[in-house]
Amino acid sequence: MIPGSAAWLQQIQEDIIDPQRPIIDPHHHLWRKRFNQDYLLADLWADTDSGHNIQQTVFVECRAFYHKEAAAHLQSLGETSVITDIARQSHQQPGKAQLNGIVANADLRLGADPGVLREVLQAHQQIAGDSLLKGIRQSGARDPRPEDLVIPGPAPAFLYGQESFRQGLKLLGEMGLSYDTWHYHHQNEDFCDLAEAVPDTPLVLDHFGTPLGVGIYQGSRDAIFKQWKQDMRRLSRCPNVYVKLGGLAMPDNGFGWHTRERPASSDELVSAQKPYYMHMIECFGPERCMFESNFPVDRLSISYPVVWNAFKKLSAEFSETEKHAMFYGTAARVYRLN
Repeated sequence: MIPGSAAWLQQIQEDIIDPQRPIIDPHHHLWRKRFNQDYLLADLWADTDSGHNIQQTVFVECRAFYHKEAAAHLQSLGETSVITDIARQSHQQPGKAQLNGIVANADLRLGADPGVLREVLQAHQQIAGDSLLKGIRQSGARDPRPEDLVIPGPAPAFLYGQESFRQGLKLLGEMGLSYDTWHYHHQNEDFCDLAEAVPDTPLVLDHFGTPLGVGIYQGSRDAIFKQWKQDMRRLSRCPNVYVKLGGLAMPDNGFGWHTRERPASSDELVSAQKPYYMHMIECFGPERCMFESNFPVDRLSISYPVVWNAFKKLSAEFSETEKHAMFYGTAARVYRLN
């Protein structure tokens, strides 16, 4: 069976934990023909209807549906246009999860000419409307050995340190938009420097800063984890930073679940990854943490109902107020959702 396929995922069946708990999934993608599969609204709904009470979702850019014929800095408007149409479709069926937020893509280095960047951001706003457009993600992920990675990052060298990029981030804050990013563990110190330099813009760190576990990083998990803990402690001192708890089941994290005959169970995820979750919650507090599915990327390792079961097991000892923050409240506040 093919990892990520419905038949492969259905091998692990679990009773749904706490099925009435309201959830916002603040991080998923939609696309055609990635990993040999489509993932569109019907596929998202098949996952969100699988037992947990997923009420709202946020789409995060993934370089899908671009206007290839447009100028480079305008191509991502094609993705925003398609996802806006899908979001409106999601609002037409009561009882289904509603796609209520879009984190689009733009090249924030255009901040060297703020007028141009403002026009690009306003174009995204005109397409999606203020009620849907929540922020921008321009990933910082870059590794010196991209050939070792299943999902190599697309970022230019030292993006976070470029002054034009930092000016772009400041403009985001002025326009009431947030910034999402994805990068690798060896870039966490650069991101800390960035967060300290733009205190007035809300920053959202995706996927724990992606501790890698493949290629040259295989076998170094303990050393990487030790440094990662220090980096997260420093980053948590920046009150403008929020974190997404999820995305550690990507192939490049090195747990190898995508290579097995059966996907991971919720107990396996908890056993392998609990220290990352507990450290992040300890550092940032539930009010700055939000659980994320990162589907369909993490679908290569674990099914949607099982990953949310894992999150509920990980948070079992927290208070009701703290649970609500991590499953719903933080995402609602950061992305300004109803």
